[in-house]
Amino acid sequence: MPQALLYSFRRCPYAMRARAAIASAGIEVRLREVMLKRKPTQLLAINPKGTVPVLQLEDKVLTESLDIMVWALGQRDPHHLFVKDQEPQLQLIRQMDKEFKPWLDKYKYADRYPQHGADHYRSQCLEFLAPLELRLAKQAFLYGPTPSLADLAVFPFVRQFAMVDNNWFEAALPGLAAWLTSWLQGPLFSAIMTQYVEFADRGAEHSFGDCQLSRLV
Repeated sequence: MPQALLYSFRRCPYAMRARAAIASAGIEVRLREVMLKRKPTQLLAINPKGTVPVLQLEDKVLTESLDIMVWALGQRDPHHLFVKDQEPQLQLIRQMDKEFKPWLDKYKYADRYPQHGADHYRSQCLEFLAPLELRLAKQAFLYGPTPSLADLAVFPFVRQFAMVDNNWFEAALPGLAAWLTSWLQGPLFSAIMTQYVEFADRGAEHSFGDCQLSRLV
């Protein structure tokens, strides 16, 4: 069995993008599927925050999804996801995490934030999404004609945004909608969304990542 150990939660977008990078790299890891309401003691021992994803390596523990993505593609990058514009990609991803994600949470759960309506929170999300729509009007992916690290990092969060009101999303952001569809219908998404039995302290452990995908979308 591989030494690297990944704690993951299937529906978490941060965990999704970490799994996407590992699967894209074709690196086999041991996967422990956790439920956030029942965090295993082994996870809390190496990450007291209890967040996922967490990647435990022989010499260190990575607790941020972007760090896991960079680690995975630094080991192997057969689809050339991170060979150009590295710093702009990282800046875009960090901007999304810092600026877009908080508004996305309010948009998804607008009833919990009655200070404004869902339309207001959606408009704030568009501050980040509108420039991506302009990019995708000119090219197939965020950084050119082929997928990049940024595409992998962003699409799980755009998926959550679209799920709130998919009809509005497809009408207002057709470029993003087509781009998202290409990811959701591609072999990579299928590979990372396999359902696993929960680990729960002494539960199942699974092999993940040795996909050897010929294409991602």
